[in-house]
Amino acid sequence: MNSRLFKGQPFRLNQTYFFSYERTVTLGPHTLLDPLYSDIPKPRRDKSQRKPLPTPMKLLIQRAKQEKEARMAQPCRMLEHPPDNGLLVPELVEVAHQVYRARQSLLSGLAKLVKVIPVQRCRFCNEVHIGHVGHEIRTCVGPGSGSRSATHVWRRGGVRDVVFFPKCFHLYDRVGKPRVGHSERHSVPRIPAIVELCIQAGVNLEKLPTRRRTKPVYSMEGRIVDFELVAETNEIKNSHFENIDPLVSSNFGTEFDGVTTNFELEKNTDNSDESNDRPAERDLSIGTMESWFEMISGAKKIMDKYSVLTCGYCPEVQVGPKGHKVRMCKATKHQSRDGQHAWQEATIEDLVGPNYVWHVRDLNGPSLDNKLKRYYGKAPAVVELCVQTGTPVPDQYRSMMRLDVIPPNRDEVDLVA
Repeated sequence: MNSRLFKGQPFRLNQTYFFSYERTVTLGPHTLLDPLYSDIPKPRRDKSQRKPLPTPMKLLIQRAKQEKEARMAQPCRMLEHPPDNGLLVPELVEVAHQVYRARQSLLSGLAKLVKVIPVQRCRFCNEVHIGHVGHEIRTCVGPGSGSRSATHVWRRGGVRDVVFFPKCFHLYDRVGKPRVGHSERHSVPRIPAIVELCIQAGVNLEKLPTRRRTKPVYSMEGRIVDFELVAETNEIKNSHFENIDPLVSSNFGTEFDGVTTNFELEKNTDNSDESNDRPAERDLSIGTMESWFEMISGAKKIMDKYSVLTCGYCPEVQVGPKGHKVRMCKATKHQSRDGQHAWQEATIEDLVGPNYVWHVRDLNGPSLDNKLKRYYGKAPAVVELCVQTGTPVPDQYRSMMRLDVIPPNRDEVDLVA
């Protein structure tokens, strides 16, 4: 064999062989072909890093070029496909109602389950834990974490710590006026983004009016022109939002939940019946889990047609064809953008925050040890709460929860390679 062939590149060949062998040994020979495999989600190492783009940049550039060529070839044209033309997608109207009802059922079920299995949240950071006692894993990044060796300080949490619904500005006309200006930030209400998605897809709420067109709009050199001669009966007025009772005061706009709020659900929960009815709790957790999957799957279907945008550096979300112009971004590099957001395509986790938590195998056992954290798995807080109250573990979260890994005892850590 000619030694010159391998003289200049021994590291490249060995590196390729090593990684291919490591995948086979670590994950198993059939793991790469298993669509249900998912590893523990890892946060961004640096907050200054931008969120990964769901669609590659090359594909986005190709789409922009095609749209530009179409505008130049035909400056004035009628938009044919909904929802770009202002009309509803007929097959998604019922899906929007299902998602809206599933969210209501999910919040109602979680408000009852947190009475059975307590939720712990850190006082200084966003860490959440499901169980009677908080874990001992040192991952706190809040104020004063250095003096505490990154140890969490736990306190009682609630429904809002289990699932997070980011808010966005409500659009009265998503096609005619898709953007909210900075001067309108106090007059336009802010509602949960998933509720806004359901409204734009066909759900009608009395306190949140929206325009429903009967004829498609036209595009003239990239600008939307509406030739519909139907009289405007639902003109947006400030009086429509005067009777809205905000749940929490905000510096940007009026917040409105659109359904029964989390605090109201917790207050309306019957605290008098504290009997440990395990079958009833199990049925409730199974129904809550079904509502979670129904909401997530339905929202994904709607997002395939209705655009949802998120900031590349902060959790801000906006449902609609364009992002708003409110200068409220405080993430990295916001000075160069004058406080405006760096909008990009959103994912389902931007629309509904799953809030991943560590999986606990035995609630009555010892708390999770920091030395054994590589043996522990994670799951969305909703899934973990439902599993702890009797719901079978979903197949798509088995690998993420690392149920096939047996963690060693605390005195056996030094003996494990």
